[in-house]
Amino acid sequence: MSVRKAIFAGSWYPRNAAECEKEIENFLEDKDIQVPPKRRLVGGIVPHAGWYFSGSIACNVIYYLGKEEPPDVFIIFGMHLHSGSPCHIMTEGAWETPFGEIQIEKTLAGELTERFAFDIETPQYYSQDNTIELQLPFIKYFFKNVKVVPIGVPPAKIAIEIGKTIAEISTRLGLNVKILGSTDLTHYGFNYDFAPKGTGPEAANWVRNDNDRRIIDTMLAMDPEGIITEALASRNACCSGAAAAAIAGAKQLGADHADLLVYATSYDKSPGDNMVGYTGIVF
Repeated sequence: MSVRKAIFAGSWYPRNAAECEKEIENFLEDKDIQVPPKRRLVGGIVPHAGWYFSGSIACNVIYYLGKEEPPDVFIIFGMHLHSGSPCHIMTEGAWETPFGEIQIEKTLAGELTERFAFDIETPQYYSQDNTIELQLPFIKYFFKNVKVVPIGVPPAKIAIEIGKTIAEISTRLGLNVKILGSTDLTHYGFNYDFAPKGTGPEAANWVRNDNDRRIIDTMLAMDPEGIITEALASRNACCSGAAAAAIAGAKQLGADHADLLVYATSYDKSPGDNMVGYTGIVF
């Protein structure tokens, strides 16, 4: 089997299993994470910065998604794409993680490619993008035999259509799937060419309480179309198509309520003139 290399291991997260496990154990003790009510969860929103900044958020979302009902497949929407970008998918092979290889769910991925046009990624040919890879060690650690379907979608209507179709196909195939949308929130500062409120604590408060708050409220309202519209207007989600696709798919699977587990920013750990927002949501 062809295996896609974990190109961010050793930099954005630890390279070996023992170090990853130590990090995960610490993440699960994070007191800032709100425990969601006991109910059937089908999806979530996760961030994708280096584990130092947002690993705890992603780890806990993934943990709670499978706590009551371990899945057969994780659908992971991500990738930094523009509204006119093509969709991407990996349809076969496996992806390397420090805990071992994680296989692609070929049947589900194959049916998707019959319905939509994709740029097909392979273990040898792919775009270097962190949004999906950073979730894989968590998934493999908690769910040893689970498979994945990694998909890149732009902030456009097609993302919502793919999310709904994923739910339809997986239901027909009898697969228990969990759906993740991987996105960070506002990228603020001169490094990102976006500093409408200047610098310092007042700018950080604007990001937290205004710009990020709007997109989080839209996610909690489970409004896929609104997520894309808000993000394109306010620059408060870098992968809004991924979030919209995940929520559209989750709604198709019966989700009707979202819970906020945590919100944080890179400013919390490293105050400065540049910052990124992160949220963890389950539905």
